[in-house]
Amino acid sequence: MEQQAVQLDRETFSCSICLDLLKDPVAIPCGHSYCMTCIKNFWDEGEKKENYHCPQCRKTFTQRPDLQKNTMLAALVEQLKKTGLQAAPADLHYAGPEDVACDSCTGRKLKAIKSCLFCLASFCEKHLQPHYDVAPYKKHKLVEPSKNLQKNICSRHDEVMKMFCRTDQKCICYLCSVDEHKGHETVSAAAERAERQRELEERRGNIQQMIQDQEKDVKLLQQEVEAINRSADKTVEDSEKIFTELIRLLQERSSEVKQQIRSQQETEVIRVRDVQEKLEQEISELKRKDAELEQLSHTEDHNQFLLNFPSLPALSESTHSSSINIRPLRHFEDVTAAVSELREKLQDVLRDSWTNISLKVTEVDVLLSEPKSRAGFLRYSCEISLDPNTAHTRLLLSKGNRKMTGMNQDQSYSSHPDRFTNWCQVLSRESLTGRCYWEVEWSGTQVYIAVAYKNISRVGSGNECRFGHNEKSWALDCSQSSFRFGHNNIWTSISGPASSRVGVYLNHTAGILSFYSVSGTMTLLHRVQTTFTQPLLAGVWVCYIGDSAEICKPK
Repeated sequence: MEQQAVQLDRETFSCSICLDLLKDPVAIPCGHSYCMTCIKNFWDEGEKKENYHCPQCRKTFTQRPDLQKNTMLAALVEQLKKTGLQAAPADLHYAGPEDVACDSCTGRKLKAIKSCLFCLASFCEKHLQPHYDVAPYKKHKLVEPSKNLQKNICSRHDEVMKMFCRTDQKCICYLCSVDEHKGHETVSAAAERAERQRELEERRGNIQQMIQDQEKDVKLLQQEVEAINRSADKTVEDSEKIFTELIRLLQERSSEVKQQIRSQQETEVIRVRDVQEKLEQEISELKRKDAELEQLSHTEDHNQFLLNFPSLPALSESTHSSSINIRPLRHFEDVTAAVSELREKLQDVLRDSWTNISLKVTEVDVLLSEPKSRAGFLRYSCEISLDPNTAHTRLLLSKGNRKMTGMNQDQSYSSHPDRFTNWCQVLSRESLTGRCYWEVEWSGTQVYIAVAYKNISRVGSGNECRFGHNEKSWALDCSQSSFRFGHNNIWTSISGPASSRVGVYLNHTAGILSFYSVSGTMTLLHRVQTTFTQPLLAGVWVCYIGDSAEICKPK
């Protein structure tokens, strides 16, 4: 009894927010008491400024109450602490404002650990025990604590809704099944749950597979990023080395030309100065002779003049004057012209080479970009063959199962669950992921070039089996006069050049599917940007007898 009294005191003097003994207790207008800090934080964090309520009784106050410490209650708590009363035991978990409370507790309620769908009540650990110990209770359905148990009660008949109406897609009670839902398709809620559970597990399986595939794609993309970075860094390094080498070669040639010019300059200057020196000597000699002649010309004695005149030496012509050929400003200009010509040739080479280099750079087609030329597409060519086990019996396969032709008689195919039963369609053996490219040569009246998931329906004449008419396939409808593209039975007319050869480019990871008209050039007909959740198969559908399509070998 004494222990019960102590327990009552613990509950009485504990804060329902922090579940500890009251600290600086305050009483709000409804009479409930809290730690001053706890109630302040509760109103500061969770309440609207114009509306405040009590966490226990939910009474609302239009104005925030003025909090004053309850000195008497504080004194009582301190007295209890001195007598040995401590905080509430750790194994008692009282229900907070956001918790589900035990419906069997009296007074302050403990937190519920389970809710019973049969009892339509929630229980704490103590009051749940009969559901484990008492035989009839063991059959009850226990679930995680829920505040919405009343939603399991039929509002019309006040009965537990244990049935499910598939016609109206809603939960009902037994009386509803014989009343307003009479004649509807009804099953037990448990049976419907089991069916939906199977669907849920299947969806989870698909989602988990998608997660695995996409995690794999993420790793591949990371590897792609690393490969791009490595390749770019290596190419930049190599290019810098090559350009440095080119610059070094040009500098060497420039130095050689400079050296040759200076050497030739020195040779020519020496030769010219040698001639110049000899001419200057001849000029001095001529001046001396001129002086002698002048002196003789002034001789007054005729006999002396005549006596000395024969002794004068005869004049000889200069040995250099006739060999001098002056070319003003035309000494090394021919070298400049030759270097200029080299520069122009190098500019032409650099211009042509730069165009080629730029083209190579832009042709680096990473994840989302498509190749810019047919040669670029052919880098992703893949070998594709048609699967005889999927071919409709009116299709003749030839050329190593790469060509199909519509026939007017059944072919001798064995029975197989993968075979299309109503439409003259066929799928490839190979699954397509990553980046793939293939070309189809078609002839006749109407041919569909498609891709599809492996789980596309094969049996029947409905749209679920026809390429382009369901969510599991994408198709280009080719005829002599026009093209159109279809997915999930939504069709788009396409204007493009007529061509008997169609190129198909698939980037599965990026979700890109493109169709091209292939003739002398490649012309884009249609591009799809989507998300592929499974590997794809190539497909072809011929509509008339004699129509044919061949998956061409890459070349």
